[in-house]
Amino acid sequence: MRRDYYEVLGVSREATDVEIKKAFRSLARDIHPDVNSNDPDAEAKFKEAAEAYECLSNPESRATYDRYGFEGLKRGGFQDFSQFPFEDILRSFFGEGIFGEDIFGGRAGGGPARGADVAVAVELTLEEAAAGVSRKLAFEAVVPCGTCEGTGAEPGTERIECPACNGSGRVRTVSRTPFGQFMQTGACSSCGGEGSIVPTPCKACEGRGRVIAERELEVDIPAGIADGQSIRLSGRGSAGEHGGPAGDLYVKVGVAGHESLERDGDDLIYHQRLTMVEAAVGTTVSIPTLDGEEQLEIKPGTQFGDVKVIRGKGMPLLRGRGRGDLKVIIDIVVPRNLNSEQKELLRQFAETTTDKNYNSDTGLFDKIRAAFS
Repeated sequence: MRRDYYEVLGVSREATDVEIKKAFRSLARDIHPDVNSNDPDAEAKFKEAAEAYECLSNPESRATYDRYGFEGLKRGGFQDFSQFPFEDILRSFFGEGIFGEDIFGGRAGGGPARGADVAVAVELTLEEAAAGVSRKLAFEAVVPCGTCEGTGAEPGTERIECPACNGSGRVRTVSRTPFGQFMQTGACSSCGGEGSIVPTPCKACEGRGRVIAERELEVDIPAGIADGQSIRLSGRGSAGEHGGPAGDLYVKVGVAGHESLERDGDDLIYHQRLTMVEAAVGTTVSIPTLDGEEQLEIKPGTQFGDVKVIRGKGMPLLRGRGRGDLKVIIDIVVPRNLNSEQKELLRQFAETTTDKNYNSDTGLFDKIRAAFS
C-alpha cells in the first residue's frame, strides 16, 4: 500500500513549499542508498521520498492530491510520479553531492585522491617469528613520474588552464523536465575535473603523471607475530593523484610450520613419546625448544595425555612483555609384535600387580589381567 505523501516527507498538510523542500532535502541526505548500503530497502525509500516531493512541489498536482488522493492524480492525467527519472531533480538539490561526491557515483571533480593500498607477502620460520627479523621487501607501486615530476607534461612544456571550464574543473548544464528547467554542476569532461590540460603529454607516463615502478623497503617484523597477521605501514603504498596522500603498505606475514613444535597462541606444544616402561618407572628426556634442548624429568607413573609445562619457553608476547609456555603432551607407545618370551614376561608382570599399582577404580585390574591371559 502506498503511503501518504505528507507522511513520507514528515510534514503537515499545511506545510509551505519551503518546508516541503527543506524536509525532502534533509530526508534525502539520511536515506540515500550510497550512505545506507546495508539497508536493502534504501533505494525504495529514496524513490518514495522523491516521488512524494515531485507531487507536493507542484501546486497543481498537490491540489489534486489533497482533494482526490492517488486516484485523482491518475484520473487527472498527471504523470506517474513513481516512474519519473529523479536524477536531474536530485542533482539540482545537492549539486556536487551529499558528501563531496556526485550523488549518483564518482568523484565530484579532479581534486586530490588518496593512492591505492599495496599488499606484499613475507614468509618466516617459527624461529624468525619468535626472534623478530628485518626483511628487505620488493614490490610494485604507483609513483610520481620522474621524467615530468608528476605534472604529466613533457619536460620543457607546461599544463595550461582548461578553456572549457576556465580552470574551475566544473561545468554547469541546464536540462528541461516536465517540471521546469534544472541546473546541474558536474566535472568538466575536457579536463576530467582537474581544471587544466596537457597540450604535450609526457612520453614516459603518457600524461598521467604517475608510473608503476618497483620499490624496495626495509621492514622490521616484531617478535611474536603470528601466521596470517599483517603489518600496516601508513603512506608507503601507491602515490595519490593530484597531490593526494599515498596509500598504505600491508605486509602479510606467513609463518611456516615447525618440524617438532606446534603453535597455540603464545604457547608452543610438543608431543613427547614414551614407552610404557618409561612412563611407569620415570626417565629424563630432551625437549627441543626455540632456545635449544631442555631436559625434562618424567616422574614414575606418568599417564597418557599428561601435560608437562616448561615456563617461559613459548613465543614472545606481541603486545606485552614475557613469553608463553612450552606444553609437553605425553604420548605413551604400546609395543607391537612381541615374541612369546616378551608376552610371558608381561603376563607374569600382570600377575604381580593390583589395583593399588594402577591407582584406579576397582575392576580395572581384572580387565588388565584378562588382556594378558
